[in-house]
Amino acid sequence: MDIIFLVIGIFFLVKGADLFVDGASSIASNIKIPTIIVGLTIVAFGTSAPEAAVSVTAALAGSNEIAISNVVGSNIFNLMMVVGAAAMIMKMHVQTSIIKEEFPILIVASLLLVVFCLTGSSISRIEALIFLLCIIAYVIRCVMTALKDRDNLEVEPAKYNTIMAVLLGVLGMAGIVLGADFVVDGASSIAKALGVSETMIGLTIVSIGTSLPEFVTSVVAARKGEVDLALGNVIGSNLFNILFILGLSGTIIPIPFASSMNIDIFIMLGCTLFVYLIAKTRKSFGFASGLVMVLFNIAYLVFVCIRA
Repeated sequence: MDIIFLVIGIFFLVKGADLFVDGASSIASNIKIPTIIVGLTIVAFGTSAPEAAVSVTAALAGSNEIAISNVVGSNIFNLMMVVGAAAMIMKMHVQTSIIKEEFPILIVASLLLVVFCLTGSSISRIEALIFLLCIIAYVIRCVMTALKDRDNLEVEPAKYNTIMAVLLGVLGMAGIVLGADFVVDGASSIAKALGVSETMIGLTIVSIGTSLPEFVTSVVAARKGEVDLALGNVIGSNLFNILFILGLSGTIIPIPFASSMNIDIFIMLGCTLFVYLIAKTRKSFGFASGLVMVLFNIAYLVFVCIRA
């Protein structure tokens, strides 16, 4: 049954992501909002829903290792595997605004997480509230940017009207969330039957399972030529993972974490800086850089398994 859940979950993820990309792109065209803004907010928040559900549930259940390792593992997977796979499908040119504005914000958020983890044995409620205030400020900034000079924005004709686009978006997100739930449940049951630790489950199976929406959405977006949506989805999702998910989870109950997680948090920060440097120096992600990123993610997963 667990294997069946995995298969059903992947099907819902793929079909849901396909519908969601079409819906989000059409909404952006209909209301004259840049696709990159949609990717950084609506798509990012929607595809982060599985991580939010898992981390908040884990925090309430006292499974704190899963709560934080899920976020750290998901961010590494998003940066290396998701961006890498999308770049291998289609060359991804990086907008100047991403390099100058969005990436630096993600780096600051990642640094905040490193500081909070190094200065205590948990993410306190005050630190969690700081995260929440940061994500609120970020969303407001994105909305203001989208509204600015909207009338002068040139967009491609929408594939669907607004009502149909919203319907497709809702159906797609339902498929993504439902699919991710099936995948995580099935994979977690298999892992627990093998006697694997919560940290390893969080960094590998759970983080990969909850990142499948980002993976499928970005790959589908890249295949359709919506590279702005693919890259914006990853950056926005990683921001939501740190600021919203840990902020919400930590506000409900402080999140303690094991010192062994420090190396994974630094790896997450290193991956963020690595992807930023490629974007800044090359202004694009091609097949070669994408392959390096995918191979690094595979090596990291092997490292986690060996360490466990």
